Amino acid sequence: MASLLQSRTPGLSFSSSLSSTPVRRPSAFFLKPRSGSRIPVVRAKIREIFMPALSSTMTEGKIVSWIKSEGDVLSKGESVVVVESDKADMDVETFYDGILAAIVINEGETAPVGAAIGILAETEDEIAEAKAKATSQSSLAPAPSTPKVEEPSPAPKLDAPSPAVAAAPPPTAAPSTPGKVVATPYAKKLAKQHKVDIDKLVGTGPFGRITPEDVEKAAGITPASKSNVAAPAAPAASVAPAAVPPKAPSSFPEIPGSTVVSFTTMQAAVSKNMVESLSVPTFRVGYPIATDALDALYEKVKPKGVTMTALLAKSAAMALAQHPVVNATCKDGKSFTYNSSINIAVAVEINGGLITPVLQDADKLDLYLLSQKWKELVEKARAKQLQPNEYNSGTFTLSNLGMFGVDRFDAILPPGQGAIMAVGASKPTVLADKDGFFSVKNKMLFLHILYG
Repeated sequence: MASLLQSRTPGLSFSSSLSSTPVRRPSAFFLKPRSGSRIPVVRAKIREIFMPALSSTMTEGKIVSWIKSEGDVLSKGESVVVVESDKADMDVETFYDGILAAIVINEGETAPVGAAIGILAETEDEIAEAKAKATSQSSLAPAPSTPKVEEPSPAPKLDAPSPAVAAAPPPTAAPSTPGKVVATPYAKKLAKQHKVDIDKLVGTGPFGRITPEDVEKAAGITPASKSNVAAPAAPAASVAPAAVPPKAPSSFPEIPGSTVVSFTTMQAAVSKNMVESLSVPTFRVGYPIATDALDALYEKVKPKGVTMTALLAKSAAMALAQHPVVNATCKDGKSFTYNSSINIAVAVEINGGLITPVLQDADKLDLYLLSQKWKELVEKARAKQLQPNEYNSGTFTLSNLGMFGVDRFDAILPPGQGAIMAVGASKPTVLADKDGFFSVKNKMLFLHILYG
């Protein structure tokens, strides 16, 4: 029996070298905690449901609808709420089992990413505590948006300079360069008119420049209009608190009877991206292309469900495979990233906004499979069910308005991409060959906006 036990416990052989230490059982040696120390057991009973980041550009989300109501029992992985991101509507699942004790953000309201939108309790006994937590969070929610206004310091007496005024040294004229007079053109004109030697004046303007006021002072002329305006301005500036800036005037006058409608989450994201695009250096190249062969091909594949947009996307992907520099992107303003995949993003108008579903690896798909994939993406886009990788992975964008009869239009380069192509309608055009003979051919205008 002893030999059998020794053969089954080879892990304790190291204790044979410790002659003064008795051999302990494995359970007592490895599993028994030390005296005075306990293994902490963390058991969170009240948990928060946070606003998730459904895309890399999402900063806030809007609650479209709550699938579950307060008091419903939830299971892990079950959909709880529908959130509208800047691109699509997506179901948000819970990571824990429990009871939806309270809803913090109601339907139609927005919340930043990471903010609590609901409270989850583990048992019915904790629902009251969870509701109290939700109430406290709702009352504290507007606090961060309220700017902290510093208390203005006591107003200084009018007969004594304020500390800011006293600390500022009086402006001194910069020494002028010998033999060179720096004066404004109007100051020179006044000096000639009042017969003032401008070479003997010391300018009080920037870098010692002689101003018209310096010439008028030397001629003994006091500008009444400017002194009347400037005199009362000094006390007002010293008394007014510096912490309260003056209210900027409205840039646009309000039109009577107008109605202000706030952007949706998608419209706000589109506006933000367009503003960012305006800061990107770009150049435009446009040229017409004879489309007789393209139109003939389209007439053959159209009965099989192929759209002109899918045909253009496939053509662009094949061209990008031969010119990878156009498929490159610039995201940091310091380097180009050559993409190994050719992902064609195509602009689609949906209700209340614009989105660009992405045909991934468009160069590797045949025309019919690409067209079928495009139809699926359009249906998901209009149902606001696109996944993040289906709209944020584009490397080249195509915008086609030819189906509306538009022959030419401008486009804005999406941030992070290297080029966008705007395509108009194919229209009959009168052409002349080198011999002077006229003919009519279909032409389509292509406009490329490229990162400069």
